[in-house]
Amino acid sequence: MNIRTKVISLLALLFVTLIVVEIAIQRQVIMPSFAELERDDAKVSMKRISYALDMSLDGLEVTAADWGNWQDVYRYVQVPNEEFVRANITPIAMKQLQVNALMIADLRGEVVVSSTLDLVSGEHLDLDVASWKSLPPDFPWRQYLASGKPARGLIQTNHGPMMIAAAPVLDGTGSGRSLGMVIMGQLLTAVEVRSLGARAQVNLSMIPSSRSTPPEKVTETGGATQVERSFEDIYGNSLMTLRVELPRRITARGHNAVTYASAYLIGAAILVLVLLLIILNRVVLDPLARVTRHALVIGEGSDLTARLNFADNDEIGGLAREFDRMVARVEQSRRELVDQSFQSGFAELAKGVLHNLGNAMTPLAVRLSKLENRLRDMPIGDIEAAHAELTSEHAGTARHEELREFMRLGCREMAQAIEESQADVAVIQRQMRIVHTALGELMRSTHTEPVIESVRLTDLVTQTLEIVPDACRQRLTVDAGESLRRLGAVRVARTVLRLILQNLIINAADAVRDAGRDKGTLRVEAEIVREHERDQLHLLCADNGVGIAREHLERVFEKGFTTKSKDTNHGIGLHWCANAIAALGGRIWAASEGRGLGASLHLMLPLTIRET
Repeated sequence: MNIRTKVISLLALLFVTLIVVEIAIQRQVIMPSFAELERDDAKVSMKRISYALDMSLDGLEVTAADWGNWQDVYRYVQVPNEEFVRANITPIAMKQLQVNALMIADLRGEVVVSSTLDLVSGEHLDLDVASWKSLPPDFPWRQYLASGKPARGLIQTNHGPMMIAAAPVLDGTGSGRSLGMVIMGQLLTAVEVRSLGARAQVNLSMIPSSRSTPPEKVTETGGATQVERSFEDIYGNSLMTLRVELPRRITARGHNAVTYASAYLIGAAILVLVLLLIILNRVVLDPLARVTRHALVIGEGSDLTARLNFADNDEIGGLAREFDRMVARVEQSRRELVDQSFQSGFAELAKGVLHNLGNAMTPLAVRLSKLENRLRDMPIGDIEAAHAELTSEHAGTARHEELREFMRLGCREMAQAIEESQADVAVIQRQMRIVHTALGELMRSTHTEPVIESVRLTDLVTQTLEIVPDACRQRLTVDAGESLRRLGAVRVARTVLRLILQNLIINAADAVRDAGRDKGTLRVEAEIVREHERDQLHLLCADNGVGIAREHLERVFEKGFTTKSKDTNHGIGLHWCANAIAALGGRIWAASEGRGLGASLHLMLPLTIRET
């Protein structure tokens, strides 16, 4: 697994973990807090219901106190009369009082008057409480008859729970001894229950109650929060249970808010993850992958010319620049090593050739020395003098005979020396053939494959100019065209091609000099062409020198042929270039429009692999 995959996996895992934690917090902390708010709201609503019920009881108590402190009621308790009942305890009066039951009891607990009314229909209401002739012995409020203490509460009737309130019967001034108790009751009908709920602005209902009903219970359903509270009657028994039901709007809105927040969070997390990955890819991962690929290419291949060329100033940029410098040093060391090996090979080859030539030339030198001594010892001068004297001497004289004998002996000696010299020349010729054969065998035994390297042609031209004589560089401007830069790196025998370019640059400088100019130009172009079903490097070197005559175009690569002075040039350079190009499987040819019009040399080299 590469670093990119690891980083993406770790970031994705981190974001997924954060999202899971966030969802868990929402479910375990935030959503329960919304539910708690709903429960608190429901409890507060139930408190408002209790308060509204208390307010209703307070109102009923005030009404009862108002009637109890009425002088007519005070007199009626003392002396009951039907006129008071007909005039004051009427359905209209009870409807105005909004009570379903009205009773007046004396100090003995006897009910002196009782009346009921159905507030909806206006008819008499069969209410069991109103049928009392006297207050029950266990009635909790009997103790308040003499003390004149007011009371209020709830009581169970045959028509359901009823709110009741009691007030003492006073003389109308609010003082004096209490003569009894005025009791008023109001049934808790469905209408009254809804009225209580409306005052508290909640949905209120009344449900049956039992002894096992807890004082207050909170229940949560899918759509509502319910609070049930049990209310006791004046006897202390569980009378009724009121239920407040609140829609779970807070939870719903909280759920929507949490859902939106989660969606936004997940979207933001994905966006941040994507942006982070884009930034990491651009700033870290892509440069790191580029450095890694470059290192693998350098490690697996032989192209040391490629560079990362990072412009960033961060750690990866520094690493890339240091890597480029390291590869440049390795490339330079390798180039120097190859050049040194090439030169060492030449030196070793020359050493072996010279040694073998020395062994072969020693007998030739001895033979030539003997031949030289023999020719030097020949009496050529004496014979010429004797011949001159013989032509002037008269025949028949003794001197004439002596000179003729001397000439005969001298000619025989010279003939013998010539015969021996001919034998020596024959031996020398045989030894020269042996030397030539030995040289041929030596050259074949020293044949090696050239070192193929990846090189950029612009760099190769620059390296070649470094070994060109200063006079040539000063006389010649080398224009490495844009085609060389576009071509990039190619795999060639760098050392051989550099020596070939060196020869061509020197020849171009000499051609500019021979044209009578102080400054000239050599244009170098390159392209990749397809020839003989393989890629070929076509290298063009064109100068504006003296040019080449048409009749010499085919001979410039012959050994020993030169248009320059024999004292300074031996016609070896272009011949060696042609042989070196041929050894690489390529070819070279020259082109020129004629004398004074410059010349161009074309090199065609096969490429096995093209580096980009």
